[in-house]
Amino acid sequence: MSLLISFIVKLISVLVSLIAVTLTYIKWKHQYWSKRNIPFFPPTIPFGNLENPRRKKYSIGYHIKNFYDEAKRKGWKHCGLYFFASPVYLIVDVEYLKNVMSNDFQYFVDRGMYYNEKADPISAHLFALGGDRWKNLRSKLTPTFTPAKMKMMFPTLVECVSLLLDAMEKESVNIDIKELLGRFTTDIIGSCAFGLDCNTIKEENSPFRVYGKKVFNSTRMRTFKLSFASSFPNLGRLLRIKQVSSDVSDFFSKIVKDSIEYREKNNFVRPDFLQMLIDLRKKGAGLTLEEVTAQCFIFFLGGFETSSTTMTFTLYELAKNEEIQEKLREEILRILDKHEGKITYEGISEMKYLDQVIDESLRKYPPFPFVTRTCVMDYKVPNSDVIIQKGRRVVVPILALHLDKEYWPDPQKFDPERFSDDNKPLIQQYSYIPFGEGPRYCIGMRFGLTQTKVGLVALLRDYKFSVNPRTLDPLKMAVNSFILNAEGGIWLDSQKLLKNNHRKQ
Repeated sequence: MSLLISFIVKLISVLVSLIAVTLTYIKWKHQYWSKRNIPFFPPTIPFGNLENPRRKKYSIGYHIKNFYDEAKRKGWKHCGLYFFASPVYLIVDVEYLKNVMSNDFQYFVDRGMYYNEKADPISAHLFALGGDRWKNLRSKLTPTFTPAKMKMMFPTLVECVSLLLDAMEKESVNIDIKELLGRFTTDIIGSCAFGLDCNTIKEENSPFRVYGKKVFNSTRMRTFKLSFASSFPNLGRLLRIKQVSSDVSDFFSKIVKDSIEYREKNNFVRPDFLQMLIDLRKKGAGLTLEEVTAQCFIFFLGGFETSSTTMTFTLYELAKNEEIQEKLREEILRILDKHEGKITYEGISEMKYLDQVIDESLRKYPPFPFVTRTCVMDYKVPNSDVIIQKGRRVVVPILALHLDKEYWPDPQKFDPERFSDDNKPLIQQYSYIPFGEGPRYCIGMRFGLTQTKVGLVALLRDYKFSVNPRTLDPLKMAVNSFILNAEGGIWLDSQKLLKNNHRKQ
């Protein structure tokens, strides 16, 4: 008995010592900004300036926006935050932002995004990689997203429209529009990325939809683990923390491997993203099977989730603003008539008001509310004595900039005229960056916008939308979702416009 008591006492002593050491380390780390000439927000232990996962009030994008707004009120051009014990640099001034993203890009090449290539190869994709690996891969992939390549893939996008409209025939009220559009974009990306018919619109629980949603459905524990790994990447890799669960990784890895083997065995060629990667491998680009899988995976995720999010918030705002919806529908019908009622690449390129509506939706609801960069060399902030040290993470607050009343009067108002030909040149540079900016802007921007336009044109041609009472008013963003996502979903009602019932795909 005495031995047991002695063991327990020693165990408690060890635990107390570990806690004391950990707290001392965190307190020491939390002195980082106070030792430098940068204003900062006081942190708390252990989460720093992050919210306690058990008591979160805001989505991470709005949480960062709150700090941005307070820093701006204090007249700060930049400030320090802490994610756990890790010091993070938050940009407030757009000129500082311009330097980080473009002018002095060589200091901020890396995103600083956590990935674990050994335990989780699928996480080592273009979005996460840094340095020369990112630069080499980016140069290889850039030609796959030219206007010519988008035009080549366009018929594949339009093929999915009939399935979307068939699904709309079965629903008129209480439509979970994000779910429907998520299935639509999953079918498009599945076809364009893997050359496969996902049948997600017909089969709600198709594997592509199930595994795709699983990546973005965050629990509090998963959010905590990934936040921890992002703050302490080396420790995260040591603990084998994964960005993607094993079942998701196994599913997509098998899909890519089987698709490549089938195409090579049967000499099958198809104008899609996977074929472009296969062709790159054949040209000796040095892409491994794991790298091909990782690029297909991020193309799939980025394509289906961000585009469905943009379409969802766009339709929500159009449902709330009937005059804007009618003006856009008039443009759609007028230009479709010029193209024999068909949705064509040239036709959607002519729809200027559609561009304005989507731009305003991306301003008010950027799918990625912030992005990060990592300083790869000590960097002196111009016209100051401030040094951003190598290894320091930088936060670019996209949502906060997009809702800043200095740049956007009445920022909560949905007003596509902000992006008219007359007003667009007046927009403050770097105050609108839904796809990032500089050399690391979103490589899939053109594809994402194209499928967004196709989906909106198909729906608005045949249907009038209104907001269902089930939708929260005002909207509240889900606290555990990195990508902007409305709490409780967005529910719409639709009315079929019989006079526009002329599908000619």
